[in-house]
Amino acid sequence: MIVSSDAALADEVAGALAFLGLRHEIVAPGELATHAGEADRWSAVLLCSSGATSTALKVLEDWENGPPVVAVGLEQSIPDRLRSVHARLLGRVERPLRHTQLMPLLGKLGKFQVGSRDVELFRSLVGQSDPVQQIRGMIRRVAPTDSTVLILGETGTGKEVVARHIHYHSQRRDGPFVAVNCGAIPADLLESELFGHEKGAFTGALTARKGRFELAENGTLFLDEIGDMSLQMQVKLLRVLQERQFERLGSGRSMPANVRIVCATHRNLDKMVADGTFRGDLFYRINVFPIEMPALRDRREDLPLLAAELVARLEAEGQPSVRFTQDAMAAMARHDWPGNVRELANLVERLAILHPGAVVGAQDLPRHIRVHSQPGDGMGSEPVVPVFSTRPEGVATDPRPCAVAPAQDPAAFGISAAAGALDDPDFGPGRGLKDYLNDIEEQLIRKALAESSGIVADAAKALGMRRTTLVEKLRKFGIDRLGFATET
Repeated sequence: MIVSSDAALADEVAGALAFLGLRHEIVAPGELATHAGEADRWSAVLLCSSGATSTALKVLEDWENGPPVVAVGLEQSIPDRLRSVHARLLGRVERPLRHTQLMPLLGKLGKFQVGSRDVELFRSLVGQSDPVQQIRGMIRRVAPTDSTVLILGETGTGKEVVARHIHYHSQRRDGPFVAVNCGAIPADLLESELFGHEKGAFTGALTARKGRFELAENGTLFLDEIGDMSLQMQVKLLRVLQERQFERLGSGRSMPANVRIVCATHRNLDKMVADGTFRGDLFYRINVFPIEMPALRDRREDLPLLAAELVARLEAEGQPSVRFTQDAMAAMARHDWPGNVRELANLVERLAILHPGAVVGAQDLPRHIRVHSQPGDGMGSEPVVPVFSTRPEGVATDPRPCAVAPAQDPAAFGISAAAGALDDPDFGPGRGLKDYLNDIEEQLIRKALAESSGIVADAAKALGMRRTTLVEKLRKFGIDRLGFATET
């Protein structure tokens, strides 16, 4: 719940939550009391500066078993007499909203609520690229149904993350989410793992044991790497999916299978069906609603945000942090990432151990990534800090984050110029991250010079950089400041 009477501030907060894939609703301070009886509906209340009225604070104080509270841009202190609000106050977030501010609070939220949903949900599907937006849209459509979902994609792309999103946004969210890796269990043990067994069903079965289908009753069963399942086991699984019932090994009693099935694989099932290594009837049974996960190299523009999210995860866990310079991020953007997001996560953790609390440049990256660095990538030694942007005036799309930004005031950074560069119709092969960063930087410099009438010192102050740095950039882009001077 976003409590605010300021439409612009509410829109900024809503954009940040939408970027993280979180559902939200804006509530006016005067209407807060009408929602006080819906404690189970809200996982948190984001109390904005414009919403911290005396009436709203009293409602929050009297809200029995109310949700945790996050103060957003709240300059005034909350009165000490509001003990219930203070007890539920997770922390404060300053404006402009930053990804690294929100992620630790969301981590606290998961620990605050007993039986809360997996915090990993708040750390996934990060990005605003078209592929990620499409995945979110597909999840919203299929989650409320009970249809079988098949998630395809390379290893490390986050297939289980999507499966968990589907479960937690479905009508089975209160039931269990049970995952089983079909490729990690020997073929002769997979049947017992899925369906369970009775005592004495085979040598070593000393007691009866429930299978994953029973454990997932009224919930979701996630069959990961289903392409590695043996043909014999495929036949048995197909029968369960068709009849919606199964038998434990060693038992003649049928049991209902009231579960939703979500499958995933990195293999090409179409080719496996053609080769005879995967049953066509099972493929068509599970391929009701396919979702294909994009590789990281197909959404390179999300790389800075993904890196920031992974750093925020380390900080939330109390581990060392790390930051990346723009030349490091440019080199990383040229890497193909065969291990995808998992490879990126391992890199961030490794660098955080080697360079705790430091700013990592291209020279600090592993050799196979460092080789992608090029002269002119760097824009100084300042770290890359993704920020959330508000929607530019007249733009009817969702708020989008800046791809990368120096640690400075985003108002000076120029959100509309960044959004315009990212919407370049020439986007595609041959136009990498460095080209877009250069385009954005040049546009912002020209805008600052125009607004300062060509006075370099004033333009540098507006851009949040040193005058000497701006002079170097004018030389780099061939910009003549005199062209922006106005006669007096």
